[in-house]
Amino acid sequence: MELTNTLMRAGLDPIKVALSSTKQLFAMPEAQLLGFKTSLIFEAFTFHYNNNAFYRSACDEKRITPESLRSPADLIKLPLIPIHLFKANDNHKLLSKSLKSVELEMRSTGTSGIPSVSRRCSETVDNAILGIYAMYREFFEISKGAGLYLCPSNEEIPEMGMIKALNLMAGLLDTHKFMVRSDNFVPEDALNQLSVWENNFDRHIIGPPFLINRFIRFLKATNKRIKLDKNTLIITLGGWKRFSGEMLSRAEFNSECMEYLGVEKHQIRDIYALVESNVVAIDDKHGIKHVSPYIHFSVRDPQNLDKEVALNEVGQLAILDPSARSTPGFILTEDLVRLLPKTDNDHRSGQRVEYVMRLPESTEFGCCAVNLDKQLDETEELHSSACPVVA
Repeated sequence: MELTNTLMRAGLDPIKVALSSTKQLFAMPEAQLLGFKTSLIFEAFTFHYNNNAFYRSACDEKRITPESLRSPADLIKLPLIPIHLFKANDNHKLLSKSLKSVELEMRSTGTSGIPSVSRRCSETVDNAILGIYAMYREFFEISKGAGLYLCPSNEEIPEMGMIKALNLMAGLLDTHKFMVRSDNFVPEDALNQLSVWENNFDRHIIGPPFLINRFIRFLKATNKRIKLDKNTLIITLGGWKRFSGEMLSRAEFNSECMEYLGVEKHQIRDIYALVESNVVAIDDKHGIKHVSPYIHFSVRDPQNLDKEVALNEVGQLAILDPSARSTPGFILTEDLVRLLPKTDNDHRSGQRVEYVMRLPESTEFGCCAVNLDKQLDETEELHSSACPVVA
């Protein structure tokens, strides 16, 4: 609390200071980091409490006011917005700012076909971009190279949150190419592009797991193996479940990347993110996901959402995101996760998370990548020569 008050007295926005100080936050002692992000969350809570009638009503039902929040132990008291409300016809009621202030709408559509709509004002867009870039730099350390994007471009799907987040990485690269055009992926073109870049750039492959998996299936079917570069990263975002319900095995995926793309295990990195939040949790070189240090994950007992489960136990994820201004960033997801303990060789403070699965009772799985997966399969049925191998 004291640190945020000092920043505010100096005329600085504590959130923006936090967003641009990712490395310094990860270096804080655990207790100091928890106290700092708690103060950010309480300040954000006060803003939404004062500016959002829908959220204020939820607070009144629980008899929660800004004055009743004093320590990290009170974080569990914050009312949560069930994530399905972002799909509701009246989801404008979630706004803490006017519709006129909305600069950007992003969408994610899973198996139900009903889009989840996330609206961001200019302040929230600023926060999202600062935070995502800082996390990319912290964990990927990319400032050059070539990016082979195994997904469509924003030009084709401008509102897709997954592609928007991945496309931010293009600004850190020397060059990039999107290899999905008009719902069509030709793996020979991707292979040729990697060949063009060979010996000129470090070559990174970026996209949802199922599309990178399609490329590997093509390499397997044609008995081709390539050797990417020592600084190559294989970066995935978008979930591990296909539209058919089939789960892609992360262990098998890693093994096949190593065999057919010529990379080491530490070069394969996955990102957990949601269109409704500014959070990104990114794998370190050991394959452990680190949560953005200014965001808090609270893992709840699905049978009693007012109770947290112990470290290393599986529970339902609640996200407390103080960087969201358009809508309250206090979201109850339908994801089951576990928080992991800090290991001896891990120098970063903060939370570590392992994604497990969607809630069994969830009526929907997947994000926008699921529909992209389905569209590609349908296109391939019409044009079977486009891609000889289906993941």
